[in-house]
Amino acid sequence: MAPPVFRFAPSPNGLLHLGHAYSALLNDDRARETGGRLLLRIEDIDVTRCRPDYETAIYEDLAWLGIAWETPVRRQSEHLADYHAVLEKLAALGLVYHAFESRAEIARLVAEREVDGAWPRDPDGAPLYPGNGKSLSADERVRLIQSGMPYALRLDMAAACRRAVTLAWNELGEGPDGQCGMVQARPEAWGDVILARKETPTSYHLSVVVDDALQGVSEIVRGQDLFHATSVHRLLQVLLGLPEPAYRHHPLIRDDGGRKLSKSTGSTGLRELRNAGATPASIRRLVGLD
Repeated sequence: MAPPVFRFAPSPNGLLHLGHAYSALLNDDRARETGGRLLLRIEDIDVTRCRPDYETAIYEDLAWLGIAWETPVRRQSEHLADYHAVLEKLAALGLVYHAFESRAEIARLVAEREVDGAWPRDPDGAPLYPGNGKSLSADERVRLIQSGMPYALRLDMAAACRRAVTLAWNELGEGPDGQCGMVQARPEAWGDVILARKETPTSYHLSVVVDDALQGVSEIVRGQDLFHATSVHRLLQVLLGLPEPAYRHHPLIRDDGGRKLSKSTGSTGLRELRNAGATPASIRRLVGLD
């Protein structure tokens, strides 16, 4: 039997904090305990926020923690063709459509609809897509594309769910409400999620599913803030015929006010803590691993 494969997949859009350290150490511990492999993936598709110096800092901070990973490191920005190919497969199934509303237009449409009551939100609190992209004629869609109009490529969630039927995943950890074991997926709660944009040929949901499959990741250890997103990931895995990993979601490290840590929170940044005299052992204690 092949050894289990784990991955830690940060975005280089800021410096790592205690929450990242916790997740990285959990992945490293699991790999060591099971005789598995640990991969590092750099999720750098957001070209406006990701920076080379932050990527360098990721390598330095993880090495300081005593974490070793396999090389070469997969950088998403170097594999856009992989995501495009998968997007084409979904489009061939009739599951992808162009939507041309800007963020401001979507906010306006939601405000108009909320005159009659609350508009549905996804598990992260963002309003579901309220536009008419799915109903545009082929001629109108071509005209808008040729005019240079920005667009998002969205998943037709209703059609996708009809193809996938029943969805679930094996939760080895715990969801935010204590969910564990076989968990029923509810991708419809996310509405017609964005799979790519005109200027960015992939999205988090699409690229993470493709990467995990291509890299043979067998157990995904990540924070509970991504628990509900697993429903979308399981849907894409089924639609694309990709293997199903096990999932182990862990509690988040929070600040004194109970808020999820941010990369802008200097007091919990690994670089700041290290400069203040913290050691790898003291970081493990801070996150409750020793």
